[in-house]
Amino acid sequence: MTGSINRRGFLGGSGVAVGSLAFTAAKGWASGNAPNDRVTVGVMGLSRGRALATGFAKTPGVTVKYCCDVDQDRADAGADAVRKTVGDQSPEAIQDFRRILDDPDVDALVCAAPNHWHGPATILGCKADKHVYVEKPACHNPWEGEMMVEAARKYNKAVQMGSQRRSSPQLIEAVEAIKDGAIGRLYHARSFYNSRRGSIGSADPSEAPSQIDYELWQGPAPRRPFKSNVVHYNWHWFWHWGNGELGNNGVHGLDLVRWGLGVDLPISVVSTGGRYVFDDEQETPDTHTVSFEFPNRISADWQGLSCNGNAPAPFVIFFGTDGALEMFGNGSYTIKDNAGQEVKSVRGVLGEPEHLTNFVNAIRNDTPLALNAEIEQGVKSTLLCHLGNIAHRVGRSLKCDPSNGKIQNDDEAMSYWKREYAEGWEPTV
Repeated sequence: MTGSINRRGFLGGSGVAVGSLAFTAAKGWASGNAPNDRVTVGVMGLSRGRALATGFAKTPGVTVKYCCDVDQDRADAGADAVRKTVGDQSPEAIQDFRRILDDPDVDALVCAAPNHWHGPATILGCKADKHVYVEKPACHNPWEGEMMVEAARKYNKAVQMGSQRRSSPQLIEAVEAIKDGAIGRLYHARSFYNSRRGSIGSADPSEAPSQIDYELWQGPAPRRPFKSNVVHYNWHWFWHWGNGELGNNGVHGLDLVRWGLGVDLPISVVSTGGRYVFDDEQETPDTHTVSFEFPNRISADWQGLSCNGNAPAPFVIFFGTDGALEMFGNGSYTIKDNAGQEVKSVRGVLGEPEHLTNFVNAIRNDTPLALNAEIEQGVKSTLLCHLGNIAHRVGRSLKCDPSNGKIQNDDEAMSYWKREYAEGWEPTV
């Protein structure tokens, strides 16, 4: 396996192994049913993690041992959901994810906690001898992404980002069609995300509800008082914990953009937009367009509108000299000629069960790089989001080194490469 790598240079690599979607018998684990075949997981963060917990519980040969959330009510509800979904599993509902790290029977940590936890929890998981399935975006800031890849390599662990469309059989087919020249030479892609989010208003600091361990919720983030309009979901719209709509949902589309275009990192990034809809305490843009230029005459755009549900139907559109390929959020795709006439249309699936199976296979087969969204690729896609947000925050275009993503000749912009951490919480590999 690849040894520890230099953090400055890791982003220069390219390519990702496409793991098998079926169990193999490489280690006698063909059935996934014998006791020593089982992969045991603990799930951290029971909002998005609730679906992951039930998904892993339904995956052959997987046991969900812990459902963890700093909100005890949500931990209990997550454990109940697993019990109702898979009758022979009864995970323990806990508040502190470090119990998962300390349990030698647990093979993998599933991190679906808020973004400021993704990097630190993944690194701690690798150091505790756990494989990690981490939700998107891979990390809260670019420096954490470098550290995550270094940790995965140093401890030889399978670390998968939850960009499940990478495991959709139909989208895998679509990318192969692009590579085979179905729409000619690629030169541009566009990605869209729209939602109908309302105002979060304003709130005064207050005591956290008794069932929430707010100290642990903050974890690696420097301390701020509890506010009811931040926890649980609206932390997404504050730079201290989240990455805005671009990091929340834009990463899904931009991951497909990178995959389909066959590009790594940009040479320039431009951002336009801002907070145009509600006058409230949110910090991140509700209307945001980011444009990327890549080497070899290739460009891409992402457009997000958080407060308007009128969206173009395709999730991502790839443009080539001979036509276009449209990818939809459900895993379907359509190929059109240059006149806009449909050439081929394929119904697809999102790919979540396949994505979980791909992760479990990499653990069973001791092939940590055989992942459809291996962390190095997840970090590269997430870095596009970070660069778009940094361009927004400094109010100017960025010039980047395409070998590692670093921003050139702009000290202010590079100051966002890493965050400050609460005492004792800065990740180390």
